[in-house]
Amino acid sequence: MKLLLLLAQGGSEHAATFLGLPLWLWQIANLILFFGLLAYFVARPLAQAFRKRQEDVEQRRKEAERQRAEAERLKADVRERLSKLERELEEVRARGVAEGEAERAALLDRAEREAERVRREAADEIERRLVSAKEELKKTASDLVASAARELVTREMTDDDRRRLLEESVSRLEASR
Repeated sequence: MKLLLLLAQGGSEHAATFLGLPLWLWQIANLILFFGLLAYFVARPLAQAFRKRQEDVEQRRKEAERQRAEAERLKADVRERLSKLERELEEVRARGVAEGEAERAALLDRAEREAERVRREAADEIERRLVSAKEELKKTASDLVASAARELVTREMTDDDRRRLLEESVSRLEASR
């Protein structure tokens, strides 16, 4: 704007000069120099800073993509491991159930064999005690019969019967010699 004003004034009046050049020329040169210095000292470092910032952002983006890919790989690895663990857990459960059933069947079989053994032993013990009781009963019965016979013989036997038995016993003893 100033430039236009100066040009407008320069045409009607005599322009001021510095070192023999019109003032408006110096102002244009000053403006060009200012923009040049501004571009050199401000725009260039800003462009470099922006470029460096853009490179940093790009590097971070690549690093983030690399980390995302690594995370995806780890996620897939974890999923695979989890599915493998679930399969193994299922196998362990199935094996546990099968082993439990087998152990249950073995315990039932063992319990049945033990019950059968106890039954046999009980039957054998009952048989032994029955035989023993029968023997004791026979002995007691023979003792009672002998005692009753003795009583009967002593009560019914006379002195003549005793003499006759004694003589028969002595004669048998002499005959057997």
